[in-house]
Amino acid sequence: MAQVTFKNGPVTLIGNEVKVGDQAPDFKVLANDLSEVTLKNSEGKIRLFSVVPSLETGVCDKQTRTFNEAAANLGENVVIYTVSMDLPFAQKRWCGAAGIDNVVTVSDHRDASFGEAYGVHMKELRLLARSIFVVDEAGKVTYVEYVPEGTDHPNYDAAIEAVKAISK
Repeated sequence: MAQVTFKNGPVTLIGNEVKVGDQAPDFKVLANDLSEVTLKNSEGKIRLFSVVPSLETGVCDKQTRTFNEAAANLGENVVIYTVSMDLPFAQKRWCGAAGIDNVVTVSDHRDASFGEAYGVHMKELRLLARSIFVVDEAGKVTYVEYVPEGTDHPNYDAAIEAVKAISK
């Protein structure tokens, strides 16, 4: 299992660690309009899942803005999701205030379904551990990053390059 800390303190991750080559696990999260979103919603597309503890923190804000900018240049066959435990209403408000329109924010607050399916649910905090997953059109995981310290940035360039490598 991936080892991560949050503010330099150890946390327990609930769920199964996802590895490159795995079939992407299904999940059930909520869109900003409270409709359910599953892996099947983006079937046939390349997916980048940008997982953050909360949109209203500096690193999470930067992470979401970075992928929002990148999404504009990745093509129609790529969808970028930002997944957090924030309520859908808060996500919608934050996106509107931040001008975020190229990524899809989804909330895992109800069931922690994504968090447990991808092994990023931090038991002690009931937040998601910062991580990145890239899934190809066939549902195979092609890139994984569990950020070792939850307050650090992910490797943006590596994640974007992973998407470009399979979208050629």
